[in-house]
Amino acid sequence: MKSNVANLRKSYEKGVLDIKAVGQDPFQLFSTWFEEAKHSSQIEEANAMSLSTLGVDGFPKARVVLLKYFSEAGFVFYTNYNSEKGKALINNPNVGLTFFWPSLERQVIIKGVAKKEATSVSETYFHSRPHGSQLGALVSPQSEVIPDRKFLEERLMALEEQYKDIEIPMPKHWGGIIVEPKEIEFWQGRPNRLHDRIRCQLIDNSEWKIDRLAP
Repeated sequence: MKSNVANLRKSYEKGVLDIKAVGQDPFQLFSTWFEEAKHSSQIEEANAMSLSTLGVDGFPKARVVLLKYFSEAGFVFYTNYNSEKGKALINNPNVGLTFFWPSLERQVIIKGVAKKEATSVSETYFHSRPHGSQLGALVSPQSEVIPDRKFLEERLMALEEQYKDIEIPMPKHWGGIIVEPKEIEFWQGRPNRLHDRIRCQLIDNSEWKIDRLAP
């Protein structure tokens, strides 16, 4: 079966990006763009981002995860450290993050280094999650082969009974990952595929080098 999708195309005409808009602090522009995405009625999850890793099998893999915090220190999400992605992050902490907000015709592409968050920080977030989400972190042996859906449902029922009246402990294999950015690229769609691309590279962990790239 062959499907020809070469004629699927659109003209990007919703915005412009001048290098002056970045200034010397790319986090200011990221914060502005994120707020606009968050308040857009056409974007359901502005914090959805593609995480790209190099697996222990040598293959790259991208999957969508949810951003939970960001600051000048980096971008934070949570995961099972024993999962496929967790093992990939430990094996090779150099990762990529991509935000794509199609209704705004924007992307933000980030290269960074992943590190575990402090246990105390992860515990604070864990206990702020809904009860079901906390149990889910205990139920699922993430990325492992399981016999069927019933396996998960039975484990959930057992844990619901076990932790009916007591606090759910955070699993030792679960917690936060902070991606400390080394490069942030802002992409704004423009007509005729002449998109605006502004790249910010961190130099000596102290200042940002700002350049315009050809689309």
